[in-house]
Amino acid sequence: MLRTLLSPRIVGLHLLTIGVLIGFILLGRWQLGVFQDSGKPLATADPAPVAVGTLAPLGQQLDGESVGRMVTAAGVYDAGRQLLVADRRPDVDAPGGNVSRDHGYWVLTPIRLDDGTLMPVVRGWTAKADDPGTAVPPGRVEVSGRLRAQQGTDMVQRRPEGLPAGQVQTVSTGELVNLWTGQKIRNGYLVATPPSGSLTQVKVPPPATEGTLTWRNLAYAANWWIFAGFAVFMWFHFVRDAVRSDRDRAKSPEMVLEG
Repeated sequence: MLRTLLSPRIVGLHLLTIGVLIGFILLGRWQLGVFQDSGKPLATADPAPVAVGTLAPLGQQLDGESVGRMVTAAGVYDAGRQLLVADRRPDVDAPGGNVSRDHGYWVLTPIRLDDGTLMPVVRGWTAKADDPGTAVPPGRVEVSGRLRAQQGTDMVQRRPEGLPAGQVQTVSTGELVNLWTGQKIRNGYLVATPPSGSLTQVKVPPPATEGTLTWRNLAYAANWWIFAGFAVFMWFHFVRDAVRSDRDRAKSPEMVLEG
């Protein structure tokens, strides 16, 4: 049996089967990867920027289609109401509020629009609260960036000792209303792109749509793996027949001598 398994033609069959198995398995994994990627959110083309007032209403939540849109805001920064959002990373989707892990601040400055309302603007990120880059640009400014929905006040781990004056842990419209008393504040906040001055850009993703799972690719992956199983079956079939054939030939002289 060992001689048969190591004969040149059977060794060639072994190598061919191994190559076929590797190829079919890799093809199956490729189709599975295509299937998995099809379910991921897809970035959509950015519509032209619009004035922030058209998408960020007063007293209403942002709709889903507005989140992530590029907007513009023109007015004057209200330096006296600037806040630092503590325990933040320079990425809007990074986990925040864990004081043992997150370090740094978002610089949150409201811009007073021409209609007198305030729009919270994250001008950028800084590692230090006393960074000179947090200084507010004077005069009229025009800011562009992506619109984000307000953050829930229960989404972070609060510091037991509280925060110093001038700092918050979330960008929540409800909280800002209490801090910026007597002001009309638009919902959500704008992440400036590019950032203000020497501040670090806070990364914010563009709007995306949910991907559609391509079940056909999953079926293709299953087909390739079925083919791999069939290749193993055929290998076993040919090897078994070769072993039986060699055994029969080995017995034939004995049978002739006994006759």
